[in-house]
Formats: sequence, C-alpha cells, structure tokens
Amino acid sequence: MNLAIIESGGKQYLVSANAKIQVEKLTGKAGDTVKLDKVLMLSTEKGLELGKPHIGGAVIEAKILKQARSKKILVFKYKSKSRYRRKQGHRQDYTELEIVKV
Repeated sequence: MNLAIIESGGKQYLVSANAKIQVEKLTGKAGDTVKLDKVLMLSTEKGLELGKPHIGGAVIEAKILKQARSKKILVFKYKSKSRYRRKQGHRQDYTELEIVKV
C-alpha cells in the first residue's frame, strides 16, 4: 500500500489511493484534476522517502469531488459584570478531494 503525507493549506494529511479528504479551498470545479506537489513523505514498496522539507519531483494526483462550506460554528465572547456580549457565526469553505494516484 502506497502512503504519502502531503501539505495543503498549512495542514498535513496522510493519504493513500482512493482516499477522500477535505482540505482548505482550492481553485477548480467539481470533476477537475489537481496535482499536489508538496509531498513531505512517500512510502512505496521500495521503501520510505522523506523530504527536506519536500520531495522534489513527487506529485500526488487528486480529483475534486465538490466545493462546499462546512457547518456553522458560533463565536461567542462574554465578559461578566460588564454587559459585554458578541455573537458571530462562521462557515469555512473547503474542497473535498479523492486521491487518484500516489
């Protein structure tokens, strides 16, 4: 089984072929192919390859399944005894990817 650790949107993801992951929003439409070139680690039948910090020439191919927004989270600030209350909502955009080739 081929495994890889990739970096996207400042976060790291452990991926394998046919895996589905949600990453920070990437440009593209559903059905487009994306090449992720920030590969930090690659595990194949030959062995383990580590990048310093990235592996040169290593590319992970992924297909965009959908562009969506996550559930709403509430940000509530409160200070006691001073009548201070602030309520704010936030929905983060994300891209759902299916890894095609490691």
